[in-house]
Amino acid sequence: MTHDHDLELRPTAAQTEAALNPPAGRNGGDLVVETLAGLGATTVFGLPGQHALGMFDALGRSDLRYIGLRVENNAGFAADAYGRITGEAAPLLLSTGPGALTSLAALQEARAASAPVLAISSQIPTAGLGGGRHGYLHELPDQAASFRGVVKSVHTVRTQSQIPSAIAEAWTSALTAPHGPVWVEIPQDVLLAGTHLPVVTAVDATPDELPPRPELTAVAADLLSRAERPAIIAGGGVVRADASGKLRQLAEKLDAPVVTTFGGKGAFPWTHPLSLQSWLEDRHTTDLLEDADVLLVVGSGLGELSSNYHTFKPRGRVIQIEADLGKLESNHPALGIHADARLALQALLETVSERTDPTAPDRVRTLLAKVADRISGQELTLEQDVLASVRRALPAGSPSFWDMTILAYWAWSAFDAKSPNTMHSAQGAGGLGYGFPAALGAAAADPTHPVLAVSGDGGALYSIAELATARQYDLNVTWLIVDDGGYGILREYMTDAFGEPTATELTRPDFVALAESFGVPGVRTTPGTLETDLAKALSQPGPSVVVLPAVLRMFAPTHLG
Repeated sequence: MTHDHDLELRPTAAQTEAALNPPAGRNGGDLVVETLAGLGATTVFGLPGQHALGMFDALGRSDLRYIGLRVENNAGFAADAYGRITGEAAPLLLSTGPGALTSLAALQEARAASAPVLAISSQIPTAGLGGGRHGYLHELPDQAASFRGVVKSVHTVRTQSQIPSAIAEAWTSALTAPHGPVWVEIPQDVLLAGTHLPVVTAVDATPDELPPRPELTAVAADLLSRAERPAIIAGGGVVRADASGKLRQLAEKLDAPVVTTFGGKGAFPWTHPLSLQSWLEDRHTTDLLEDADVLLVVGSGLGELSSNYHTFKPRGRVIQIEADLGKLESNHPALGIHADARLALQALLETVSERTDPTAPDRVRTLLAKVADRISGQELTLEQDVLASVRRALPAGSPSFWDMTILAYWAWSAFDAKSPNTMHSAQGAGGLGYGFPAALGAAAADPTHPVLAVSGDGGALYSIAELATARQYDLNVTWLIVDDGGYGILREYMTDAFGEPTATELTRPDFVALAESFGVPGVRTTPGTLETDLAKALSQPGPSVVVLPAVLRMFAPTHLG
């Protein structure tokens, strides 16, 4: 008896002919790019190097689009943003040793933010693997060991026949919740050697689903249905799972106020009557959340920033839905539900009882008024006006990418993302240099919307070389550089702690002239003209730079007592 699946496994005559007579001139690198194309990849990022030339040679024979950046770390940030915007695993092609290691900070950010990045690196020749000291160029005793504590999974290839399966396994890992970066390394000789293996045409790599256990969601639904003062913390897992619609339905069914974490910006409508917005670094918000008798935490580990620097001490029952098993109950005892946010929220929607609480919108309004009063008492009109100008200038559907800079710290709490998956920052790992190269990756992912990058002058110098990338590929990114003459937030921290700053002041270039030297239009603006200048730059195709000389201040923290 012949079964349907037996017929599916039988190659057609054309497939058989192609397999028996593969094109001449292919090498191990062709197996890499063929596998990527078979998995559905269309764009790759990276930087060539001597050991990786087999991959890049094959790339030239493929239909994949290549976006080459000038520094491996920046290429990693670009791939990170591409993964965040598309939800696809973004291929990142790198060379051995220094090239690979230079990407580590970007991969740490991708891991912390659960961005799917498929990093494929070359390795020294196969004969050098195993920890001996052979003196190969770029040699490390154990290159993979440098990445095991950073990425989700590590895959070392030793023969050409292993390439498709290793890449497919890594792809599955990257896209299984929680998303994250993965590492594949392939020796130079394996990439360069000619191959007679058939062209890779069909690759099976379906991410595993992560549904909640029904007995846990039943208990959670009962707790929420009987709660007197429920509240919800929505994290980045809601955005990554495309679950903002289900979150809103659940909040409205429960009449539960919702605060979004900095990584979960846009997960809940900013002006909704139940929206506490994102004022997590505020004691008033902390107090309201502590007062909840049942607190639902969705897609957040309640880490340092999401817990007001670990001053948050919930008094009620906590329900935590989290795809990253390591984050489950890592900071607070909870009814821990290891699940994808979308699947868990759907289960709760089907099982909770509707409750009505007419006091909830009043409590939300009171909380936001207290926050506004606290901020207004600190003479921070300049900072609020600058952030408001950025919001008005940026089209509602356009994504923004924020470096670690004072204006970004304001944006975490005070910026309306307008919709899910439009505001991104480097707050996962907290490294400098993220904003501009990440924005380039986003523009490559979706050329239909202009993209905004925001950096300070210190962070801008980490990625200034990528102005050449922006020009080379004509990417629609406007880069706002807030020039305060140094590392502004470190200047504030050191002055507050020690009375004066050290090592925070910087000599900077003329950013406008420098941009123009790359063929990128630049303009120097003021707080009063920022909205007009930024809107104009965003409306014009291709890259541009807007420089705002200004010294901004942070609002006072509430976690220090």
